[in-house]
Parts: sequence; C-alpha cells; structure tokens
Amino acid sequence: MDRHDLDETVNAEHVAHIHQEDLKIEHEFGCKGLTYWFDQERKTAFCLINAPNKEALTEMHNRAHGAIPNSIIEVDPSIVESFLGRIEDPLKAKEADLNIISEGAFRVIMISEIGFCNLKSVHKQKEYVDLFHLQIKQSAKNFNGSIVQEKLNKALISFRSVSEALACSNEFKAAFKSQRKRSIDFVLKVGLSAGLPIAKGETIFEEVINLAERLCHHVDGEIILSSEAKELYHKEHMNLPIDEKLIRSLDPSDEKLLNVFIDFLEISWNRNRLKVGDFSSVVGLSKSQLYRKIKFITGKSLNIFLKEYRLKKALRLLDGKKGNISEIAFDSGFNTPAYFSKCFCENYGILPSKYLNLSLCLFLLWMMR
Repeated sequence: MDRHDLDETVNAEHVAHIHQEDLKIEHEFGCKGLTYWFDQERKTAFCLINAPNKEALTEMHNRAHGAIPNSIIEVDPSIVESFLGRIEDPLKAKEADLNIISEGAFRVIMISEIGFCNLKSVHKQKEYVDLFHLQIKQSAKNFNGSIVQEKLNKALISFRSVSEALACSNEFKAAFKSQRKRSIDFVLKVGLSAGLPIAKGETIFEEVINLAERLCHHVDGEIILSSEAKELYHKEHMNLPIDEKLIRSLDPSDEKLLNVFIDFLEISWNRNRLKVGDFSSVVGLSKSQLYRKIKFITGKSLNIFLKEYRLKKALRLLDGKKGNISEIAFDSGFNTPAYFSKCFCENYGILPSKYLNLSLCLFLLWMMR
C-alpha cells in the first residue's frame, strides 16, 4: 500500500485518471493495481497494489504519471480488508467507464480490553472472556464496526465514524456488565483513536493503534477518546458536548506527554536504578509537575504506575517461561525477588510461584476457546 499527499487542486476524477494510467502499464513492472482510496477532505490517496517490491511500484507510478508515493508499506490484503472494508474496486466503480472512488481511508480504531484484579479464578475468568468476545461481536455488528483482531482478553475494531465507535463502546460496556453471571472483579476499558493507514510506521494504522492502546491501558477512565477523535465527534454533532461522566479525552498537550512518557518507559522500564529525574528531563517538566500530570492522566502516582507497569511486563515473562522467578524479578527492574513476590501478590492476589502453576492451566483454557 502506498500513500500520496495531494495538493488542493486534485479531485476524485484526477485520481481516477491517474489510477487508469497505472493500469495501462502495470504489467511491464510485474504489478497489479487492486484498488485505491481518495479522501477529498484530507487530500490523500492510498493505492493497494500487488507488486514484487517497493522499487517496482515506484517506477510504475513514475513512468505512468510521475506521482511518486510519499510512503510505501507491505500489507496483508486480509488485514487491509478488515480495516477498510475491501481490497478491490467497489462494484459501481468497476461498471463505470472511469472508476471514480470518493472514499477515504481514514478510520476510527477501537481497542477494548478486559482485565482481572485477581488471577486465582482462572475458570471464572475464561467465562468472562468468552462473554466479552460474544458481546463485542454483537455490538460491533450493531454499529457497522469491523473486527480486525481478537486475542485472549482484547479486541481491535475499525469504524468509519467516531459516532458509531462511541455508540458501540457505550452499548458494549452496558450490555456486558448487565450480562455478567456472578460477581468477580474486572476492569473493562476502551481506547478510541483516529487516523490514516500510513503515517510514519511500517505497518498499517500503526500510530493509530498505538495511541488507542495507550489510552486503553494507561489513562484513567473506562472509555477514553483521543483528541483528534474528540474533534471529529464535535464536527459530526455540531459541537454537541460529550458526556464527560461516561467518556474521557485528553488535551493534545497531555496526549503528547503521555506518548513521550510511555516511549521512554518502554525502553527503560527494567532499569532498577530508574529515577523520577530521568523521566523529568525527558518530558521537560519539573518533578512536582511530572507527579501532578501523571496522577491526572493515569489516576496513579508515578511510583505506583511504574511498579504496576513492571508487574505487567513480569506477568508476560512468567507466561512465556522466560526464566525463574528470581531472574524475572531482576529482569523486571525489582531489586530483590522477595520484594517482587510481595508486590506481585498485592497486585494480583497470588504469589508468582503459585501463578506459574496456574499459568499452564490458563494457557490451555485460552487454547480451547
């Protein structure tokens, strides 16, 4: 898939003509143009092309019309179809003399996840995860969402509008909670972000998914909306305010801070000598300012947030059998195995040694889904 950033004079007919020029000579470069998307508002076009390599695709464009792509990434056609709804021209466009397609590739991405406060109740958790996926499928269908990926306790869904994504989020949250069969501590989170399929990353919707995941995982609240998605919602509803009791969004500056903070944390989380001053210098805030901002964004103090972040990483290492408990404790930035076990038990309600015995059972239960 390639991306073309176009000037203000370009319209859908121009892009259709350019596409036709590609099709005339594509065989000379071993390429086959499948379809394209044109966004009049954002002045972007995305072409889906079966090509032997990026060089052949670029040379074909150059020879056909001279419009060199701004970016090119390799994609799986099935994933593209999940996000964008098709991998060939719409039927009406195929039947026309000139296949004019005025359909943009901008999408709203939802990350939804269920988490559990206690890891002892393996069988009950599986039952809730099954209910989670059953309900998310129904709600996505009701609001024209396309499920891109489901795994374990998480789902990734693509929408064409913020309104449909929010309506799905609200229905899903309410329906899931009303259908639960017995009392069990869980956390249901939704992160919503919006953007184009190619920006700076190497995979489709990489930056959009990344932000949605960070909103879902790290921001205090149940349904969290990115600043761009919030702006789009206001456009769709003529500045009708969002119910902030149900939906939270960050200002662009806080969203930027979150990204810088997590970017640094992802490369330094396992350093046991990590200090507040290290974060402070990276984000450009004083220690007191940083404490206040992290508390405001995440609902947790910096020290608690860091400890829980490390525990989540340690949990993955335990699941992957990436060493014994002592090794994982040190690899996760804890100073001693005893302190690691204490924190783990306080957070998950079970000692890591006992969790190791449960994790194989948990894995087998997931495989049975």
